[in-house]
Amino acid sequence: MVLDEMTPAEIVQELDKYIIGQDDAKRAVAIALRNRARRKKLPENMRDEVSPKNIIMIGPTGVGKTEIARRIAKLANTPFIKVEATKYTEVGYVGRDVESMVRDLMGSAIQMTRKEMAKKNEELVAKRVEERLLDLLLPPASPKGEKNALEEAQVETREKFKQFLAEGRFEEREVELHLSHRPPIGGVELLAGGSLEDLESAIEKIGTMFSGRGKKRKVSIKRAREILTEEETEKSVDQEQVVENAKNLVEQMGIIFIDEIDKIAGSKGGHSGPDVSREGVQRDILPIVEGSKINTKWGIIDTTHILFIAAGAFHISKVSDLIPELQGRFPLRVELQELSSEDFFRILKEPENAIVKQYVALMATEDVNLVFKEEALKRVSEIAYTVNSNTENIGARRLYTVMEYLLEDISFKANEMSGEKVEIDEDYVNERLSAILEDEDLSQYIL
Repeated sequence: MVLDEMTPAEIVQELDKYIIGQDDAKRAVAIALRNRARRKKLPENMRDEVSPKNIIMIGPTGVGKTEIARRIAKLANTPFIKVEATKYTEVGYVGRDVESMVRDLMGSAIQMTRKEMAKKNEELVAKRVEERLLDLLLPPASPKGEKNALEEAQVETREKFKQFLAEGRFEEREVELHLSHRPPIGGVELLAGGSLEDLESAIEKIGTMFSGRGKKRKVSIKRAREILTEEETEKSVDQEQVVENAKNLVEQMGIIFIDEIDKIAGSKGGHSGPDVSREGVQRDILPIVEGSKINTKWGIIDTTHILFIAAGAFHISKVSDLIPELQGRFPLRVELQELSSEDFFRILKEPENAIVKQYVALMATEDVNLVFKEEALKRVSEIAYTVNSNTENIGARRLYTVMEYLLEDISFKANEMSGEKVEIDEDYVNERLSAILEDEDLSQYIL
């Protein structure tokens, strides 16, 4: 189902498949996403006046903030990027400038739009690629004109080769392919304030544009098909239309998820650190969230209607430590709760990507039938919760550490246990983990 057509209840239902609890956060995100679709149906004069209701998600690490963002990205048929606030620095300092988040969003939209437009031309592209592969395998014998016996024989051979190509008989045969490099859409962007990473990327693109032009090299038919498909796909898509469609998508339906926003908050409680620089980053982010025009290699992007979702643990700082103007641009605030032992138990079993299902599938590749008893999973949940309570609370991520240590021996010897059924019961869990759990110092370093 397309996200634009989903009701808030349906969005929450989809998120429930992967995220346990945190109903308030899921409802807030679902309403914000639904409002984007509602806004598109308004009269044009009113549509421009309706701003997105940006959200701040507050909660400790490992409780589902980033997972909600990841699932939105998979659900959304709109441009989406996740960025970390700590990667940005105040203008004039070394690091990525905050405007790069908009350029990254546009880059994501370009790829998405190009892929969608190319999909419509798949049959045409496949036919062109097939003809070019046949030309490589069997170059034309004579110029166009009156058909002679040689030409007729070649046509017959070409038909056979076409059949062999379809059957995959020529995949490893080598042909000489002329390599041509097309410049990236919109050219290369070199902007002041960009990081060393941005500069290196631009230099690499320039090198790609000029190196290898006109070169020939031998490649397999399989590889030639990949190269030619890419070339023909580029030719089949109107590049100007790609940029225009992508720009409209970004401006009307783009979503930027800013993680670790608490790390750039000042602290009024006397916490030492470069608070001035943090405030500088906030002030640089502010106009983008408020709505401004950002220069990119694809043209000017207006950020007024981009939806911003921010997240942070806010252990040391509070939301009120952000500058007032930035606080005002995030009117919706939802608090995510710490996970209980019962939550851990549900996380192990219920989500479609549950950890237990992953381990069972991994062991099955070695023909080992891994079976978890319910009491074993409950014990694992209790241990994960206890370790989180006694040491650093890292939320659901603790389950990965506990499960990895629990199954270490089985994972190591799985290839020798082919055909066996291995049951994980409460005794096995206690045997593997209780000693570590009892030794707090050991628990701190191992779990």
